[in-house]
Amino acid sequence: MLDIKFIRENKEIIKEGARKKQIIVDIDALIKLDDTRRELNMAIDQKRSEQNTFNDHITKVTDESERKMLIEKMKYLKDALQKDEEKMKAVMLKWKAMMLEVPNIPDMSVPEGVDESSNETALEWGNKPEFSFKPKDHVDLMVNLKMVDFERGAKAHGFRGYYLSGDGAELSWALWNYGRDFFGKKNFTPFIPPVIVRKEFFYGTGHLPRESEDLYKTGDDDYLSGTAEVPMMAYHSGEVLNENDLPRRYLAFSPCFRREAGSYGKDTKGLLRVHEFFKLEQLIISKADHADSVELHEEINRNYEEFIESLGLPYRRLVICGGDLGASKVKQYDTEAWFPAQGVYRELSSASYYHDFQTRRFNIRYDSGGKKRYAYSLNSTAVATPRIIGAIVENFQTEDGSVNIPEALRKYMGGREIIVDTA
Repeated sequence: MLDIKFIRENKEIIKEGARKKQIIVDIDALIKLDDTRRELNMAIDQKRSEQNTFNDHITKVTDESERKMLIEKMKYLKDALQKDEEKMKAVMLKWKAMMLEVPNIPDMSVPEGVDESSNETALEWGNKPEFSFKPKDHVDLMVNLKMVDFERGAKAHGFRGYYLSGDGAELSWALWNYGRDFFGKKNFTPFIPPVIVRKEFFYGTGHLPRESEDLYKTGDDDYLSGTAEVPMMAYHSGEVLNENDLPRRYLAFSPCFRREAGSYGKDTKGLLRVHEFFKLEQLIISKADHADSVELHEEINRNYEEFIESLGLPYRRLVICGGDLGASKVKQYDTEAWFPAQGVYRELSSASYYHDFQTRRFNIRYDSGGKKRYAYSLNSTAVATPRIIGAIVENFQTEDGSVNIPEALRKYMGGREIIVDTA
């Protein structure tokens, strides 16, 4: 959420940011509504002050007729105040809803574009494997190696259900444990957060109201989190942090749940779009400094690139264009791994920074020289399974349908070098 004072003073910049993000929002209508809010607020304050003056005066009046007259005036003032307060409730409901629709301002380096087709490739790394045979996709490979069971997954869960079994489960544990060791050297504090989180915190991160169809609701005010970003931002909600303790650096592991609404008919096969998965997430709460945010954003994104480089996976880095950039974000990189059977890159990670857009909603501040300032926030994927397993299996397959285990994972797989059909 942006500060209304900032919006009023920079409305043309806000409009341009919304245009770049392809988001329709009426800033002029918001400012007009804010004028009404401010006028009502002044009227309410004035009436409350008059009410206090009347109260003090009534207690000192001894003449009964004068006392009755003052009480009548007091009643009239009380009714007028109540009407203004009711008007204010209605105005605030609309004002808060409109404030939630105002997007964050994208960085100047964010490319122009209407949708994902305009995302720009900033880096390509690694050699795409060349096979002397037609490569199989991860579905065929993993089913044949008994690493996954989609039929029983559909029976238990329904569409997009799956069981990881045998070496599929072992490879997941290997990735989690390797990820914990790899990112553990990057000065993060490890966390396992709750995944049932109050609705208000999804508004805080910006997942609500725009992504309501993609969330699993567990109660009137609770949802299952689709990323550890939500509970980890909630961790410091309403707190004033010590400036000397910033940045706070967290590595959180959690199950994640997403309906994948709006993706029907897209990536329906295999492990690319599933309703439940596991993820290690990098999250940073930092000082309110743009240069720091840029530096930390590059760092956490590079952390992930180093991770998949250590696995030997070819990838590319995308700079997300304005039309594909979330409303809450200043800038975003996506890291996509090469899937040889399909001949395309697929997203494995996303790294974003937000300035104080989220922390204002969470009321996360820090004390800087006696002044309370809103902190800045950033996050990035560290490891997300099972999608990355699909990339590993396709890139390291052999002609007989076996899969070589990346060297970095072998010690987590009992020293084994290859996954073979044991039937």
